Amino acid sequence: MPTASRPSSARRWGDGATAPGPDGAEGKARHVNEPRTTPVLPLEQGSLSTRAYLALREAMIGGRFRPGQRLVMHDIAGQLGTSVTPVREACLRLVSEGGLELRSGRFPTVPEMTLSRYMEVRLIRLELEGLAAQIAAEHATADDIAELRRLQAVFEAADHGGDPEAAFTCNRDVHFAIYRLSRMAMLVAHIENLWVSMGPMLTVFFKEGGHTYVGGAEHHAAIDALEAGDGRKARAAMQRDILLGGEDFLRFLRTHEKFSIG
Repeated sequence: MPTASRPSSARRWGDGATAPGPDGAEGKARHVNEPRTTPVLPLEQGSLSTRAYLALREAMIGGRFRPGQRLVMHDIAGQLGTSVTPVREACLRLVSEGGLELRSGRFPTVPEMTLSRYMEVRLIRLELEGLAAQIAAEHATADDIAELRRLQAVFEAADHGGDPEAAFTCNRDVHFAIYRLSRMAMLVAHIENLWVSMGPMLTVFFKEGGHTYVGGAEHHAAIDALEAGDGRKARAAMQRDILLGGEDFLRFLRTHEKFSIG
């Protein structure tokens, strides 16, 4: 797939830029995206632009960036063990997909957490994730069902154990284990793109939102439907899970809309 042309000036992308200080000046203020832990993992050999894109997308889905966070090219390149160019190209691709946006025409930034953005993503998720669950019912084997039940048990243990980061990851594992059973790579890729948008929002919610919905009943209903080969019920269960989980998130958004670390 051809990549978008790069800006002619590295400065246009804010490589190595720091967060503006109180007087708007750059240079001495801390980096906006200064992480507690490394948000992206070093790259292995291969197409650096593609691998940088996949690493950044995984970091977005996994909630390693927060709404409003500006990505500093030199920092991320150092974490990936590459030059700035593949990171810039990866950011361009994520901008074109809606996962990132440009601030001041040059700074790749995680979009803010807004109600309208969430509602748009949720509406599309209901259709695509419901479809993936419905198709998965045609292919799920006994071994697949056993693995799904194991993943669900791990998710519930993490959530009840008060480990929001692990719960976030395990919830995602359950969902995508179901979706991949559809054996439709393009469909799963579209769902992953939606989770790129959801990841930064959900990580704030899981850590700060005081969520009460775990998803146990609907996850189990979906797995039971897959075991029975009932695609209609599997679809309905996944859609209920998205809607019920969204109730807590909507309450959170009412007091945290446009949440940003900037």
